[in-house]
Amino acid sequence: MSAPPRVLVVWCPDWPVRAVRPPGEDGAPEGGGPPVAVVAGGRVVAASAAARAAGVRRGRRVRDAQRDCAGLAVRERDPGAEARLFERVASAVEELCPRLEVVRPGLCAVPAAGPARYYGGEAALVERVRAAVAAAGFDCAVGVADGTFAAGLAARHGQAGTVVPPGRAAAFLAPHPIAVLGRPELAGVLVRLGVDTLGGFAALPGRDVLARFGADGLLAHRLASGREPRPPAPRRPSADLSARMVFEPPAERADQLLFAAKALAEQLHERLAGRGLACVRVGVEVVAGDGRGWRRLWRHGGRLSASAVAERVRWQLEAWRAPGSDSGEALSEGVAQLRLVPDHLVPAKGGQRSLWGRAAADEQVERAVARLQGLLGHGAVTLPYLGGGRGPAERALRVPFGDAAPEPPGDAPWPGRPPDPAPAAVPPRPLPAELADGAGAPVAVSGRGALSAPPARLSVLGRPPVPVTAWAGPWPSVEYWWDPDRSRRRARLQVVTEDGRAWLLLVEKGRWYAEASYD
Repeated sequence: MSAPPRVLVVWCPDWPVRAVRPPGEDGAPEGGGPPVAVVAGGRVVAASAAARAAGVRRGRRVRDAQRDCAGLAVRERDPGAEARLFERVASAVEELCPRLEVVRPGLCAVPAAGPARYYGGEAALVERVRAAVAAAGFDCAVGVADGTFAAGLAARHGQAGTVVPPGRAAAFLAPHPIAVLGRPELAGVLVRLGVDTLGGFAALPGRDVLARFGADGLLAHRLASGREPRPPAPRRPSADLSARMVFEPPAERADQLLFAAKALAEQLHERLAGRGLACVRVGVEVVAGDGRGWRRLWRHGGRLSASAVAERVRWQLEAWRAPGSDSGEALSEGVAQLRLVPDHLVPAKGGQRSLWGRAAADEQVERAVARLQGLLGHGAVTLPYLGGGRGPAERALRVPFGDAAPEPPGDAPWPGRPPDPAPAAVPPRPLPAELADGAGAPVAVSGRGALSAPPARLSVLGRPPVPVTAWAGPWPSVEYWWDPDRSRRRARLQVVTEDGRAWLLLVEKGRWYAEASYD
């Protein structure tokens, strides 16, 4: 079995933080400036060195992070800004090493064998790359190893990075925790089984891993073993599978280019699927109105779906059109041609059906949504996620289809939030309700969170009262207590009525509302 190719990975830590810093601070040295946290979905996804020193960690709620770090500056994540800024790093590395591919903003990889021979060895290449990135105004760490996965961990291993000798990738990976695979569900199962390191996972027989965890589990097993995640395609396709669109006159509007990117991504996806192939690396090529052209490779750890391709094209176009970039002035005059080229093809694993055929259904949904987004806009089709918060409406997050899912809310409780499960139906606005005790008097909640009397009857939207057969709570909460203009005291109560319905009730300023209902 041939060894994985030598790969050099450039990693810029805390890249989401750098992308949201004010102008003039994006190249600030590590640890400089005020503490900053970048958030998405109400959770911290990245923090500056000053914020981490104060105890801010990824996955924490924003309010908890602000409590841990006084003066913490909170910024919403901006993937487009991350891609635009990282183009400066990618261009600096590409001056030294050809065939650069962007894994994600903040992380890129290049084949190391050729450049290492040219510059006098891998150690010398690492120093040249670090110097080039520093000259562009950024700190980075560089790792070299067999394969992209091991090289990425090598970049994080030391302050400046690490060179893992050829053939030693498996030994280097072995002590790392299983969580570095980036598969929380798989890691959770393995840890419960007593397998908590990559070495322990790699020691399991591959056939047993495939039988228990499927194709994705086998891919993770190959990574943990220091091997390539997928065998190469048996042959290069004889047909041209690229997708191209020509604009006459050149396209100048961003929405026009985004619509074209989605259409081309869907076309590319259909061509590959028709030949039993999948793409894990795609080339984005642009020709400006004056004839100049640019090309950038994007890699994805899994199969590049149509929505994933379109997202990376959008990021790259934003980077190329940014003021001050080498291509910004030319592309501001218009794009004459946009082309997507599948650069790394692997055999498709096929659409193995689950018990109810969900895999095939998901594929059809993905393709249909891509067409809708092309017609209606990127944010027109969204997916719901549960985030942090007390009320069900606060916890409901809507993320455009194809965008990264928000960080999970974690296990830390929100004071005043009712226990799971979450309600099944949440109306746009809470419904007026009346909750009475056995004597017909309104039920109240005291400042200490106690009910004035057990609830006996519930009326929603003025309908006839229905007897209450069971109830739980209340769960009082005081929100924004530090701001007199926004402070409010509320309490929630779960009730079950005689007609079999279950409600989540909210009381505020003595008035009851039906905030949600359960199945």
